[in-house]
Amino acid sequence: MAARPRPLQFVYYCSGHGYGHATRVSAFASHLLRLEPRPTVHIVSSAPKHVFSDSVALGALYRNANIDPVIVQPLAYRVDRQKSVEVLERFLTDKDRKVAEESQWLRSIRADCVLSDAAFLGCLSANEAGIPSVLITNFSFDSVYSFLSTPFVDEPPQPQLASDGLHHHHAKPEDELEPDIPISLEELAPLVDQIHTGYRCADLLLRLPGAIPLPSFALHPGLPSPDWVDSAGRAFKSFVVDHLMQSPATYELHQQLPFPPSYPPKSLPREVRSAPLLVRPTDPNVYTPEGRTRLLSSIGVPAHLHNPEETKILIVSFGGQVFHKPHSRSHSRTPSKASTPSDGPPGFHQSPNGSVCPSEPLLPLKETQETLVNPELHAQALSDALKNAAGTHSANKLAIPDTIPYVLPARVMLDSEHPHTRARGLSQLRLAGAPPAAVPTSPRMPSHMPAFVTIPPTPRPADGFEAQEPCWDAGAGELHDVEDVRILPDASWIAIVCGVSKDWGREDGEELPENFFVAPRDVYMPDLTAVADVLLGKLGYGTVSECVDACTPFVYVPRPLFIEEHGLRLFLQREGTGVELSRTQYEQGEWAQAVETAWHAGRERKAQKRCEGETGKRRVEGEQMAREVVEWVERWKEGAACTAPVAARVGSSDGMGVLPAS
Repeated sequence: MAARPRPLQFVYYCSGHGYGHATRVSAFASHLLRLEPRPTVHIVSSAPKHVFSDSVALGALYRNANIDPVIVQPLAYRVDRQKSVEVLERFLTDKDRKVAEESQWLRSIRADCVLSDAAFLGCLSANEAGIPSVLITNFSFDSVYSFLSTPFVDEPPQPQLASDGLHHHHAKPEDELEPDIPISLEELAPLVDQIHTGYRCADLLLRLPGAIPLPSFALHPGLPSPDWVDSAGRAFKSFVVDHLMQSPATYELHQQLPFPPSYPPKSLPREVRSAPLLVRPTDPNVYTPEGRTRLLSSIGVPAHLHNPEETKILIVSFGGQVFHKPHSRSHSRTPSKASTPSDGPPGFHQSPNGSVCPSEPLLPLKETQETLVNPELHAQALSDALKNAAGTHSANKLAIPDTIPYVLPARVMLDSEHPHTRARGLSQLRLAGAPPAAVPTSPRMPSHMPAFVTIPPTPRPADGFEAQEPCWDAGAGELHDVEDVRILPDASWIAIVCGVSKDWGREDGEELPENFFVAPRDVYMPDLTAVADVLLGKLGYGTVSECVDACTPFVYVPRPLFIEEHGLRLFLQREGTGVELSRTQYEQGEWAQAVETAWHAGRERKAQKRCEGETGKRRVEGEQMAREVVEWVERWKEGAACTAPVAARVGSSDGMGVLPAS
C-alpha cells in the first residue's frame, strides 16, 4: 500500500495592526482547514490568539511573534507620524536577525508555502528559506509608510464655542496632541524601500476587494504613494481609479526576485489574481426571529425591543480599540450577560449566539495595539461625545415621509461646517459653570456586567415624562440656550456598544440609560452586524467587509492619513452604503443625522438581506479560493514551470482559475 502523502504545511503570517487582518486570516485559514486532505496551518502574529478562535477551533496552530511594525495611533482615527517612523526604524534595525530566525524555523517544520497578510517579513523569510510565498491583502505597508510624507496635515478639531459660552470638549486638548508634521521623502525612502523589497519576494498576489495599488507587484502606479491622492478632494486621482478598475491581467509586473543560489530556481512566474471577499461567516439562525432574540437577549436587550419593525439598532464599534471607562456625572445601567453552558472543543465554549470562543480571558493586543493605540484617549473622545449630548431632549422626532424619494450615493459626507441642519427641538438648557439640567434616568438594576457611561434616554410621552422647564442662575443673570445635540435619531433607536472592558463601572455603580447596552467582550461581531440597522466605527477592512456582507449601512469616522481608506471607500461606493461622519461631529455627539441618513440610504437593501438570510455565498467563494491555492502550491512543488524564463512582463489571471503549466 502506497504511503499517504504528507499534508501540505502552510505558515500564515498576519500583521498585528488591527483586527481586520486577523479576522480575514482566520476566515481563510478556516477555509483551508475544511479541505480534504486537510493541510496543516500555522498562524504567526502579534495579534492575540483569541481573535483567531474560529480557525484555532478547527486545528490551526498559533504562535505569537512580533513580525511587523505598526502605525502609532493616539486615537483610532489619528496617526502619530514621527512615532510611527521611530517604531519602523527600531523594527528594521532587528530585521535581519528576525529573518534568519524565521527562515530557520520555516525549514525546520518543512513548510511548503508561506501566506502573508501584509507582513513583509513573512515574504522575505520565505524567500530566504527557498519557499514560495503568497501575499493575500488589499494593501501593503510600503504604501502606508510612504503616505506619511503627504503634505496634507491632519489638524485636530478646533473647540467650538457653543451658545452657552462653553467650549465643547475633545479627547485630548489641542496643546497635548502631537502636531501632525509630514515626514520628508528623503527620510522615508530608504525605510520604505526595505519594506518594498520584502514584498517583492512574494510570488503570488491574491488581491482582496477594497484594494489600493500594490507597488511591489505592478510597476505602475509606483511609489511615493502621496502622488496617488488628490489632497484637496481627499480621493484617488483618476489614473489610480482606472488602474484599480482594470483586470490584473493587464498589469506590467516587477521582475521576480530569485531564491538564494543554494536553492533551485523558482517554479512559477509571478502572478496577480483577484480574490473574493474574505469575511467571517454569519450564523444563519441570526436572521430568524428566534436567533435574533437569542443574540439580543444575551446582551441584555429586553424582549419588547427585539422586533426589527419597531426597534432600530445602532452598533458602535471601533475594531480592536478597547474603551476604558471615563468619569462622568451620568448614571448608567448595564444589563447582565446571559450565561450559557460550555459546549465546544477543549479550551473553548459556545457563546449565546452559537459561535465558538476561547474559555481563557480575552486579553488586549500585546506588543502592538496595546502600546501604540492609546485606549484612554479614544475612550475620552467617546466620553466627550456622550457628554456633549447628555441630557438633551428632542420632543419632535425627525421624520422623513416614506412618500419622498430618498436616494443617496453610497458615500455621503455630511456638512461638517453646518452640522445643525435640522429644525431645533426642545433642548437642554445649561448655565456656564453649572451642571446641565438632568433628565430622569431609569431605575437601577442589579448587574454583573461593567457599566458604560453615556447619555440619559430621550423621554417619551408614554413614559409620563414632560419637557423640563428652563433653568437659570440668578448669579449669571442670563439664560443660555443650547442647540440640540443628538446621539440617536429618536426613541425608536437603541445603541449597542462593543469593545468595553469587563471592569467598567464596578467602582462607582453607574448605570446605562434604557436605550444603550454593552455587548459582551466575546460577542461574535458578524452576527451583531447582521442584526444591526446601522454601524458606527472607523473605516477598516474587517468592519467594511462585514457590513457589506450583511448589507448593514456604515457610518464611518475618516482616517485621512491611512491610504487604505481610499480603496475601502471605492468598495463601499460599489457594494455597500457608507456615510462619512466628521471627527468634529463624532466628538460632539452629533451622530443622529448621519445615522438616519445611512439608514434611509440602505434600508431597502437591508430589508432584502433579512428576507434572504445567510446564503453561504462567501463560504463557497472562500473554499474555492483555498482549493486553488493548494493547487498552485502543488504545481510549484511539481516544478511544472521550472524551465519558464523569468521576465519583467509576466502573465496574470483576473480570476481564481488555475493557469496551465508553461
